[in-house]
Order: sequence, then structure tokens, then C-alpha cells
Amino acid sequence: MLEACHISSGVEAAVDLANTWKPVKGEDTLETVEQLQEFLADHPSVGGGSRTCASRRLTRADLTEVRALRETVRRVLEESSIDAVAAAALINDGLRRSHATPVLRHEDGRWWTEVTSDTDRCAAHLAATTLSALARVIATLGPTRLGVCAGPRCRATYVDLSRNGSKQYCTRTCAHRASVAAYRSRHSTS
Repeated sequence: MLEACHISSGVEAAVDLANTWKPVKGEDTLETVEQLQEFLADHPSVGGGSRTCASRRLTRADLTEVRALRETVRRVLEESSIDAVAAAALINDGLRRSHATPVLRHEDGRWWTEVTSDTDRCAAHLAATTLSALARVIATLGPTRLGVCAGPRCRATYVDLSRNGSKQYCTRTCAHRASVAAYRSRHSTS
């Protein structure tokens, strides 16, 4: 099952969606329908892929729904390691509202399950994909694998799919900055 987490584009899309809001900088890269279209183009295998979201004209209503989903996904990523029960409730509620349905698929001699939505709403498909991916990580690896960067000037979210589960930073850049700051702090007092 760990392999399924590694190949899940839903996990990556969930993190990328949550990180379209940068609270420290006050930046939002999901303010327009065009930005939503770009996000979906960067994540073609989620949100119903080309079958649903990209094949129809997106509206401000779609944007509003996806931004609300972003809030839910971000809260799950922020709260999972602190209050796993609350994070599970957020996931379950989001999956219910999106009319998520598990589907068994077979392609290229391989079987797998995916969660889809039975509606034509883009946000519902995106919710089914991202929230079910986060649920798989929690069920497989544990709730502490979802988190917020420990960098003092960063609130980006991440999912830790590493073998040892020791990730604390969203990127190597943030980890390096923290390491340099700690080094300078130790040597400035000497």
C-alpha cells in the first residue's frame, strides 16, 4: 500500500492546492478562473482529469467551490498530526459532500481503486481525488505524515511519504535555511 501512496497524484495535488495560499506572504495564486484552469492543467489526472474539469468552461462558481475545498484540504494537512480525529471528520465530510464513490479499475494488466464523484462539478471531482488520497496516507502511514513546514518563515504544507517519516520541512530549501540559521545561532554565541 505504501507504493500506492508514492504514485498518487492526488497527494501531490492536495499539497499543491493547499499551497496556493501562502499565509506568511499573504499571497494567493488561486484568485481567478484562469489560475484555476492553470492549476488543473498542471494536475491533469485529478479533478476528473480531462473528462470533467478541462472539458467544460469553468466559472466563478467553480472557483469559489475549489477555494472552499482548498480551505478544507489545508485544515486537514495542518490538523492531522495534532488532532487526527478532527482531520478524519473533515475528510469524511468533504467526501460525503462531493458524492465520492470508490471505483475498481483495470488498465494495462493492473487493478487499482480510485475515488471519483458522480456529479459534474469540478470541485467535487477534485475533492474526491485529493481527500481520498490524504485518507489513504493517514490509513497507511499515519496522521503524523501530514504537516506544516517547520521553517520559521514558511507555512507551506507537505505529506511525508519517506520511509522513516522524519520530514519536518516542505522543501530542501527550507530545511537548509533552518540548518544555516541554527549554525549561525550556535556560532554567534561563541
